[in-house]
Amino acid sequence: MNILVTGGAGFIGSALCRYLVTDPGNRIINLDKLTYAGNPASLRQIEALPNYRFVRGDICDEAAMADVLAAEHIDRIMHLAAETHVDRSIDGPGTFIETNIVGTFRLLQAATKYWRNLPGSAAERFRFHHVSTDEVFGDLSFDDNSFSEETPYAPSSPYSASKAASDHLVRAWHHTFGLPVVVTNCSNNFGPFHFPEKLVPLIILNALEEIPLPVYGNGTNIRDWLYVDDHARALDLVATNGGIGESYNIGGSSERSNLAVVETICDILDHKQPRRNRRSYRDLIAFVDDRPGHDRRYAMDTTKIERELGWKPLESFETGLSQTIDWYLANSWWWQPIRKRNYCGERLGRLAAMR
Repeated sequence: MNILVTGGAGFIGSALCRYLVTDPGNRIINLDKLTYAGNPASLRQIEALPNYRFVRGDICDEAAMADVLAAEHIDRIMHLAAETHVDRSIDGPGTFIETNIVGTFRLLQAATKYWRNLPGSAAERFRFHHVSTDEVFGDLSFDDNSFSEETPYAPSSPYSASKAASDHLVRAWHHTFGLPVVVTNCSNNFGPFHFPEKLVPLIILNALEEIPLPVYGNGTNIRDWLYVDDHARALDLVATNGGIGESYNIGGSSERSNLAVVETICDILDHKQPRRNRRSYRDLIAFVDDRPGHDRRYAMDTTKIERELGWKPLESFETGLSQTIDWYLANSWWWQPIRKRNYCGERLGRLAAMR
């Protein structure tokens, strides 16, 4: 199986590549533009494998995408390339429109032309798997049911709106042009190699430096947390066995408030690497101005993927978080250069609130 992973140098994409190459029947082509969050170091352990190849490229370049598809005889596209951080979408929404909407359109165009020219058996085997987010469903109240695959879209941020648009494009290319697609929407991921602008790695690294641990608002916003390796397994399963034209929710069934997440990280670090002054890391928690338009809660109903495909997460929030913290403690070679050169923990997403 020749698999093109777009955005494979990012957090989830790199986890997917590391997972897929373990099957010797797979050949993985990782295409990534290497923007600020794309990091080849996340793929160091697989870069020399004979069934892995990295290609630097932009999904907005339709001709380049067509060339890669043809040259590598791609059987499956797993499309993860996207701008993903809500705060950055508040500061600069244009990049999100260009990458997430226009880029997906260009990739769909190249994929459709390629698929139509495949011989019968190869055309039957071909799949376009679009990877999306729970944020397209919008804001849940604290006492509401979880998102199902039938929940209407109601995105709240420029990021989630751009992902919602790309989801709609993928479904339209299936219904109008017949492109064989599957769509997945996932909850908040966490795990190793996570770019430190996101909550879990930001709190871990700030704590290790004994600097304030920022919590938006009063910390009551709730997310469902999914360990990234469990997500990678689910993506492979959906791409292989999911129904054409179907969508599947992928979540960890681990709802936690942002404050509870931060406090749990503090408690684990208190045990694994106590502070020099022996006080709790919880003392570093600092409540800051909330994000503009901050959704209260996301929660995923994963009944469909569990019933139809037999998937369930192997890691709980607690076991996954413990492993994640162990990884950051042991792999400063990966995150220290990022903190020094790319992102040192500065606050993002405040421009809209300041205007």
